[in-house]
Amino acid sequence: MVTVAARCRELTDRFELPPRSAEKLNALLKFVITGPRSLTTVRDPETAVELHIADSLAGLELPQIRSASTIADLGSGGGFPGLVLAIALPETHLTLVESVARKADFLLETSEVMTLENVTVIAERAELWALEPREQDVVSSRALASTSILLEYAAPLLRVGGSLVAWKGSLNEDELADASFAASELQMSAPLTVAVPGDLVAGADSRNLVVSEKLAATPSRYPRRPGIAKKRPLAAKSS
Repeated sequence: MVTVAARCRELTDRFELPPRSAEKLNALLKFVITGPRSLTTVRDPETAVELHIADSLAGLELPQIRSASTIADLGSGGGFPGLVLAIALPETHLTLVESVARKADFLLETSEVMTLENVTVIAERAELWALEPREQDVVSSRALASTSILLEYAAPLLRVGGSLVAWKGSLNEDELADASFAASELQMSAPLTVAVPGDLVAGADSRNLVVSEKLAATPSRYPRRPGIAKKRPLAAKSS
């Protein structure tokens, strides 16, 4: 059986990460699993290294993530993919946006314990943080909301030419249709679904990265008030 430390080294080699990345990823996983404020329900290290570390690193399959100078990770929760990307991309600034206070406190504590100087934690709703220009290269998110809602959160935060990258499982036809409608409304490109290589995340179901580029300035009516995107999501059937 491959140990967690060895698996972190495999992943580091696969993505050609900076020196000591494997040790940092292993240390992050241990802290997330055993820390006093841990938020994950996945306590088995061999499972957690796949579902948290390998899955987060899947974003490095995309040039948008690799080349980003700034990434805003929305609904960062337990720190994935945000904290993992902060280790993998030390020259990239990660802003972890989390509205739940106890989760934001966990992210701040973890980033301090891990001495991740390229991380800022924002304890605020994405819609409120977007009221000021942010001009992010990438907005990332995992397990936060449907793609159409994520597009509405992301568009005001991105620079023109920047991209939303959403970690997703399988997407049904309705979600894809709603996402395409929302993208058009928000001046974003039609969402592209990129399959995560099947050998990357052991034991996981179908994994995809959904990518959409900001084509032009976001219409001035966005962001809507906090909570409206979820209450009245942009949807194809409303057109």
